[in-house]
Parts: sequence; C-alpha cells; structure tokens
Amino acid sequence: MSTILVIDDEPNLRHTLSKILQNEGYVVTPADGANQALQYLQAGAYDLAFLDLMMPGMDGITLLGEIRKYYPDMPVLILTANATLESAMEAVRQGARDYLIKPVDPPRIIARVKEILTEQQQPKRQREIMGQIQNLVYELQSLDCGEKISTDILNTLPPTDPARFLQRGPFTLDLHARHVTFNDKFVPLSPSNFDYLVTLVRHSPQPVSYENMVREAQGYDLTRIEAQEMARWRIHELRKALEPNPKRPRYIITVRGQGYRLVT
Repeated sequence: MSTILVIDDEPNLRHTLSKILQNEGYVVTPADGANQALQYLQAGAYDLAFLDLMMPGMDGITLLGEIRKYYPDMPVLILTANATLESAMEAVRQGARDYLIKPVDPPRIIARVKEILTEQQQPKRQREIMGQIQNLVYELQSLDCGEKISTDILNTLPPTDPARFLQRGPFTLDLHARHVTFNDKFVPLSPSNFDYLVTLVRHSPQPVSYENMVREAQGYDLTRIEAQEMARWRIHELRKALEPNPKRPRYIITVRGQGYRLVT
C-alpha cells in the first residue's frame, strides 16, 4: 500500500481528503501544519504528499523547500484556492508535481494520484532490487565460509535511498528488505508486526489511536473495541521482541483509553 502525507491546517478538508484516499486503499497520515509534517518526515519519506500553501507559521512554499532538501524525489501535489494560484504555479516551478484547486474534486484527485504513483513505481522497484542485492552481498561477506567475496558489485550500487529507511532513536526500519535493527542488531519480526512498528515510528512520539493503528498497519476499518483487541496482541509481540523488559516497557508506551506511542 502506498503511503500519502496530507498537510493542511483546515480540519474539514484534511479529513475529507484523507478519507477519499483511504477509501482507495492508500495509507494516509494527516498533518495539521508544517511542524507536524516535518516531525513525520524526520522518520522517512512518503510515496506522495499533498501540501496546502496557505498555512499559519511556515507556509507551503517554505515547507516545500524543506521537503526538497531531504527527499528531492518525493512527489508533492499542491492544494490551492484560486486566490493563491500564482503561488501554486511558483511551487510547481520549485519542484512540485502539480497543483489542485480547492474544493477538492475526488475523481480528479484519485486519477492524479494513480498517475503519479504509477510513474514512480518503476524507479522505486529498481531501488528495491538494488537494495536487495546490496543486502545479499553484505550477508555473504558476514558468512565465515573461508572464501573472500568480491565487493566490486557494491561499487555499482547507488547511494542509499533516503526514502528506504525509517529511523527513530535506536530503531532503523528498512522498508525495502522489511526488517528492523535495534541498536544496530537485527530483530526478526513477522510482516504484520513490522507494519505495526512502521506505523508507530511514523507517528512517534505522538500517540496512535487503536483505530488508526489497525487501519494504517492492516487496512481494516474497525470499531474502537475491535481495533483495541487486534492492536493489543501485536503490541504484546512487539514488546517481547524489542523491549528489554516487556512487563515494564521503555519504548512502546500505552496511552490509556487511546492507543500506543513510541518514545525514544
């Protein structure tokens, strides 16, 4: 499932756009402004971002520049009102992929998102394959087989893709190989547990509700009680794998009545 960051200070538009995208099967993270968006982006890139231009504090043009510094290849779609159309065109000149006029038109949004993600898919798959090759070469080097493994292939690989990793404190998540290291040590996790950890890391240190956790990790829309039961077991398994003392968690903290959060 592709991940999308929606940055807009208008709650109604943010909620509506997020719901439209979620109904299409995308994993959506809403941000109410530049500060929250930058916090999420510190953990890693998204497949696509929607960005409102007119926001209090840091405006959209300035935030676009910050995004471009860290993730030059991450596509950004501008949300704009007619009054800010000139600014939207300037954003496109500065690297945004396109702009969409408010109020949002669901069919146009869905079509444009699919177009952009399809364009991104081939180079993304190429990076994934090269990353897998790199992992295999490093694994061969680590085996004590009495033979020297040529490292020439490593010289043909591109620099590490910044969109490949999520990092928060001692946790590093490799989204291509789908594994996690904790304090530079590999920790085996099941695919579902890995997806739950990805969700916690993306939102860290903010709490994630039971419903959002299950929706982002597994794509299910459940009631709070159903989501709480499903998330509880996954968190139990994550704590066993990652916490020094699962009964006294240091990193994965329960937010009573709400959900969980990752602190580092």
